[in-house]
Amino acid sequence: MAGRKLKSASVPETEEKMQYHLRVKPGDVSRYVLVPGDPERVKRIASFWDKAWEVAHHREYLTYTGYYKGVLISATSTGIGSPSTAIAIEELARIGSDTFIRVGTTGALRKEIDIGDLIISTGAVRLEGTSKQYVTPEYPAVSSLDVTLALIEACEELGVRYHLGLTASTDSFYVGQERPGYKGYLPPFNKGLVDFLKSVGVLNFEMEAATIFTLANIYGLRAGSICAAIANRETEEFVVDAGVDDAIRAANEAVKILSEWDELRSIEGKKYISPSLIKKWFERRGY
Repeated sequence: MAGRKLKSASVPETEEKMQYHLRVKPGDVSRYVLVPGDPERVKRIASFWDKAWEVAHHREYLTYTGYYKGVLISATSTGIGSPSTAIAIEELARIGSDTFIRVGTTGALRKEIDIGDLIISTGAVRLEGTSKQYVTPEYPAVSSLDVTLALIEACEELGVRYHLGLTASTDSFYVGQERPGYKGYLPPFNKGLVDFLKSVGVLNFEMEAATIFTLANIYGLRAGSICAAIANRETEEFVVDAGVDDAIRAANEAVKILSEWDELRSIEGKKYISPSLIKKWFERRGY
């Protein structure tokens, strides 16, 4: 894109709608996009697909598109944290993507969540700052019902351990999650944060879900999140990469499920997924 003229400083894309940061344009990606933070995890996600190809790689944003069990699917890395994540969601939405599933790693706050377990977020506490650039703090960051249900169904079909509940999204991996900073620094307003979040039912810390959920709801899109618990703040265990393949498998399968539900909704003339439609889905599968 070097040297190419963009539409304007306010609309940073080319006439073909090539996006400034992601370097993707309409037709490059699926409506269903998995959004891990780590660019290397995009390649790992795509390794589970039947067919995959690299679309673009610029800065922290790596995008692959391919097919999983006959469904067109994409994956785009967001980088660490909400500011870069918001850019990814903005630019993907502008070229036609409407369903996003975060596939990440997380720190559990409860001892009953084992290392390697998966956590499906129903909503997120907005402790990050990016979503506050979009809407007032009172606005809830909640996942989409059908995406969450598809993730649950995928975990059930795969037979993996999962937990369902609230997540806290922060902008800081260290002091923002009540880890000591350099030389042991910890601001007084973050002391006791882990215990407080546990007391109000929060399951885990991560850094992107709140912004993904907030933007999806503002823009009328769909979003969910599934993360592997690689750390536990109560037991102090930390095992890098634990459960990540299970999270990837569940997210990929959830896209397949969503595509089938979307097709069924279209056939039945329904706007929303419902228990009766899910029953018909099971019947179509021969259950």
